[in-house]
Amino acid sequence: MSLYYQDGHVTLYHGDCLTEHREWLNADVLVTDPPYGIDWTARHGRAQHGTKDQRSTKSAIYADGDTAARDAALDIWGNLPAIVFGSWRIPRPQNVHALLIWHKEGAYSGPLVAPFFTNHEEIYAIGRAAWRKSSPPLRSVITTTEHRSSATRQIGHPTPKPVQLMGQLIDRCPPGVIADPFAGSGSTLIAARNLGRKAVGVELEEKYCEIIAKRLDQGVLDIGALA
Repeated sequence: MSLYYQDGHVTLYHGDCLTEHREWLNADVLVTDPPYGIDWTARHGRAQHGTKDQRSTKSAIYADGDTAARDAALDIWGNLPAIVFGSWRIPRPQNVHALLIWHKEGAYSGPLVAPFFTNHEEIYAIGRAAWRKSSPPLRSVITTTEHRSSATRQIGHPTPKPVQLMGQLIDRCPPGVIADPFAGSGSTLIAARNLGRKAVGVELEEKYCEIIAKRLDQGVLDIGALA
């Protein structure tokens, strides 16, 4: 594949992070939202009076049938510091030093009637790195209040992470270049650049590379950064 985008802070490659573009392994800190391994599929439609619009469409996450992609990337990354998103539905990665919770507050298109509804995801700090300390420390539950369904439509990716959230996580990271081998919607790369840090990303699907490049070109006016 190829170099897809580059500016003074961010370099983005289009291709497979495990076989085609391993430049991200030269970075210092891994901050990534890999396929969780939960076989995730979204339905986009309307829920009215307890029924779902049958004209809904599906979208899925590539390589999300198991944790093979995540585990392979972490294996070659080794013992360097890493921030990795995941789900309680599958086994956590090894060597987790701290567990954070992303609390997704806002409007959802979830079930109207159900015993429980999950509105959080797990975030793993891996390795005993020199994470930035503060007084008071960053709390383990981080809440964002954007409307997730609106963010998905506006950005064009099924599972975009808020730039504000990624910025909070990167702010805790040791110095150096940020790597995101599963760049997705590009939120990690945007947040790193906003903080004046260099970042290198790899994304397998060209349609998402295009989204990332457009968001980076929008700079501080990026709509995802305002979520």
